Amino acid sequence: MQASSPVTSEPAPAPPAARPVVVGAALIRTGGDGRRQVLAACRAHPPALAGQWEFPGGKVEPGEDEQAALVRECREELGVEIEVGAWLGEVTLPSGGPLRVYLGAVVAGPPRVIVHTALRWLVADELADVAWIAADSPLVEALRPHLAAG
Repeated sequence: MQASSPVTSEPAPAPPAARPVVVGAALIRTGGDGRRQVLAACRAHPPALAGQWEFPGGKVEPGEDEQAALVRECREELGVEIEVGAWLGEVTLPSGGPLRVYLGAVVAGPPRVIVHTALRWLVADELADVAWIAADSPLVEALRPHLAAG
């Protein structure tokens, strides 16, 4: 999956209905060693993306706002409740629709493997240790300063 545009700094208007908005959550926590970590999820499907890593999330349903979609998707995919934080960035997916990623934090429940094949908490110097899907790669780079902060 190839991202076709650079990261933007603010959400754009919603695309036409044929191009759904996809949202992702860069869930950050402070590890036992005091370093900030982000949760990465390994995709199980489709076959072309299986084994690649992403920010958890999914499509915004009709009538649903982006933050509510993130809360729902993380509940369904990870079994957790989250708090949606600041905007991280946006890229255009090959479908022409946007992938919009927000910072966030788990507020209830440990993340569980439900729809992915694995989960990993990564510190900044481990971000390159996993094969990110192409669409998420520019957003991973935008995330680095947030992991270094604090």
